[in-house]
Amino acid sequence: MNPTKLLQEITRRPLVCDGAMGTQLFARGLASGACGMLWNVERPGDVGGIHLAYRNAGCDLITTNSFGGSRFALKLHGLENRVAELNRAAARVARSAAGENGWVLGDVGPFGDFLEPVGDTTADELREAFRAQIAALIEGGADAILVETMSDPAEAIVGIEAAKACAANVPVIATYAFQKTAPGEFRTMMGTSAAEAMQRATNAGAEIVGANCGTGLSLDDYVKLAEQLVAAAGSAFVIVQPNAGSPRTENGRTIYDATPEEMAATATRLLAAGVSIIGGCCGTAPEHLAAMSRAVRAARAAKL
Repeated sequence: MNPTKLLQEITRRPLVCDGAMGTQLFARGLASGACGMLWNVERPGDVGGIHLAYRNAGCDLITTNSFGGSRFALKLHGLENRVAELNRAAARVARSAAGENGWVLGDVGPFGDFLEPVGDTTADELREAFRAQIAALIEGGADAILVETMSDPAEAIVGIEAAKACAANVPVIATYAFQKTAPGEFRTMMGTSAAEAMQRATNAGAEIVGANCGTGLSLDDYVKLAEQLVAAAGSAFVIVQPNAGSPRTENGRTIYDATPEEMAATATRLLAAGVSIIGGCCGTAPEHLAAMSRAVRAARAAKL
């Protein structure tokens, strides 16, 4: 693990997180519908190559290939009995690429269903599933836990609580996916406002909160959303990982049109809004993050 405390480093300078993993796996041959986490053990060189490309692009934070790593998500692939193995391998591959001066974020995505009373899964069942995943990620070398792409604050809280139960000294990051429901208004799929999402996550103990991904959001929208997140986060640090613009469909393919230069300009605006960690989500690639990293370094230099 990186001996330099992540939360201390954020007080010194803005940090850069990495970008999309899924599209990079597909570019290397992952079949649609296949379990990308299997590559952590079957093709670790490919997964590590993606991590290393982001690290070489200037990313301080490397996210493990474990988005669907709970037993609920892995059950869809018949792999629910390999939670510890696959998550531990994910963290080890990321740790190798991050090196001594990078930080590894143990990635925990949605479990794929709804909690009671909407769904059949209890909070206790989900907490135990997240705890098993998170314990393996920490064992593999994760420096922090990222509970990401949340829509339901209740699920985010369970993830935060599970992380704190595994290791109270490991920072927890909680991010939500938002959509714009009215001019200037952003809510999750479950109807939760940006302010409520931040407040519930920080009250549960998350030290870093924010947004990753979004439905139909432009780069301008991400900047406006960031302003609301910062206003609601209190003393917590804020992370924003926008998609490479709003997607469009062409010949059955999802296309993200934002250029590295446009993402770099957005990174500068996010920093001005008070965001502490800048990264990318859907549609972003190492070249986007390289441009964003240069923009972050330039912004910091201008302040020195």
